[in-house]
Amino acid sequence: MYNLVNALRDSKSFIPQLSLVAICQKKIVGHILFTKATIGEKTVLALAPLSVLPLYQCQGIGQALIAKGHSIAQDLGYEYSIVLGHPQYYPKAGYRPASLYGIKAPFEIPDENFMAIKLIPTATPVNGILTYDPAFGV
Repeated sequence: MYNLVNALRDSKSFIPQLSLVAICQKKIVGHILFTKATIGEKTVLALAPLSVLPLYQCQGIGQALIAKGHSIAQDLGYEYSIVLGHPQYYPKAGYRPASLYGIKAPFEIPDENFMAIKLIPTATPVNGILTYDPAFGV
């Protein structure tokens, strides 16, 4: 994961304001990164990775990082965020199957694992295949 984060930080998709850390007792215990992705000509966000140290998991840190990231993304004008992840975890933050928004994965994946959230209620509708930054190797 370290290599992915470094590659994304060096990419044109990197958004410094959307690389967030959680700190507990002066120690970094969590990190989230949102980078630019596209659906056709529309720029959206890809949430990846999200990590929390094992000793600090199940304490709401990941959900807090997601919520803060969503708030900043809204302020920056991003309308959608996409995530490939656990179908019981990300819906807690409002993610739903991306297909409900007309968003398709660039590879075969169960619908329940490829999710999206509309960050701005009046977001322009999208329809198409998500294109990740090349750093993801997709």
